[in-house]
Amino acid sequence: MTTQELVDQIHKKKSFLCIGLDVDLNKIPKHLLEEEDPIFEFNKAIIDATHHLAVGYKPNTAFYEAYGVQGWKSLEKTIQYLNTNYPEVFTIADAKRGDIGNTSTMYAKAFFEDLEFDSITVAPYMGKDSVEPFLAFNDRHTILLALTSNEGAFDFQTKDVAGKELYKQVLETSKSWKNSENLMYVVGATKAEYLSGIRSILPDSFLLVPGVGAQGGSLQEVCKYGLNDQVGLLINSSRGIIYASKDVNYAEAAADKALELQKEMRQILEKRK
Repeated sequence: MTTQELVDQIHKKKSFLCIGLDVDLNKIPKHLLEEEDPIFEFNKAIIDATHHLAVGYKPNTAFYEAYGVQGWKSLEKTIQYLNTNYPEVFTIADAKRGDIGNTSTMYAKAFFEDLEFDSITVAPYMGKDSVEPFLAFNDRHTILLALTSNEGAFDFQTKDVAGKELYKQVLETSKSWKNSENLMYVVGATKAEYLSGIRSILPDSFLLVPGVGAQGGSLQEVCKYGLNDQVGLLINSSRGIIYASKDVNYAEAAADKALELQKEMRQILEKRK
């Protein structure tokens, strides 16, 4: 998917919502455990109920890998279902990969060619040669971990390195990498006060922002500092939407929560006109 196609979807749906499909069998409605593939059945119902409100879906691969081969099959079925039935939505493999060149190439092939995701999250710690193999794929996007929402982000990401915070060094350096136009960046919603500084470095890039909802991030604050001319934000909510109910009406409850966020996003976009 091209960036322009993503922007078109945002304006069409008046939404920049991404829904995280982080499926824990201990949290889904009990009646689904009787299904042959409860993870896929859960995802399918959530997707069918919310696809008109969201522009993207983000399965965190750990929630599938934890269940071995069957979990990986559920992930494969989920992305195939999205690509077949809702090809207009942006798909993110939240895999946080990152290794030396040959290994990164294989990771990229697995997620871009085999599973056919539009994007993947990547850790930048190993530098240029661990990220550029992902960037080599046309119309695929590499979402670089920049400033995350967890408590441990302060261990390294905000530390001063030669007079500049490390995450800013990462942002500025990444712009020099080959095919850097294919980069997006992860910035946690709980770090909204940092967004104006990030926008001064990356005025045109898309930012994937987790942490709105269950983690306490404010959509209004994120938009105040993070919106750009093309919107430039993908706001991810996972637990706050997909686990809105554990009853048989779980998909409808998820849609209600997604609608709450989409309405707020619509209002924000309309005020910008």
